[in-house]
Amino acid sequence: MEIADFRRLFRYDAWANEEVLTALRAMPEPPAHSVALLAHLAGAGNTWISRLRHETSMLAIWPELTFAECEERLRALPGGWKAYLDELSSEKLGEKLDYCNSKGQPFSARVADILTHVINHASYHRGQIATEMRASGHTPAMTDYILAALSEKLD
Repeated sequence: MEIADFRRLFRYDAWANEEVLTALRAMPEPPAHSVALLAHLAGAGNTWISRLRHETSMLAIWPELTFAECEERLRALPGGWKAYLDELSSEKLGEKLDYCNSKGQPFSARVADILTHVINHASYHRGQIATEMRASGHTPAMTDYILAALSEKLD
């Protein structure tokens, strides 16, 4: 994949997160587990940006955040990803990044694989939130990639 493809995927990610926030905001009270998953999306996103920039993350992988704090943190992520991708060269996509996971275990992964992981990871957890919303009798956000692409939200 090219950097332009990742830019598009991260625009999708921002759109999908906003759709989920809107659906949860419409509930009388968002389920606590859904809020925890949103907080994890914010924490994981922040952690990956920090790792890629060789910085220390200012947010835990599973931070304890309120719904309002989740909104704030998730809305800040797209700017961070855009800035990172704007500085990224095609050559860097194939380079390996050495890092330690949250348990201190060392890993090495290609930048392109990390970026792909971030998108897939977020989709997985948004699916968990959708399942939880359905189970509680609410209508989850429709966050399929194709919906964003067809509606030209990614251009």
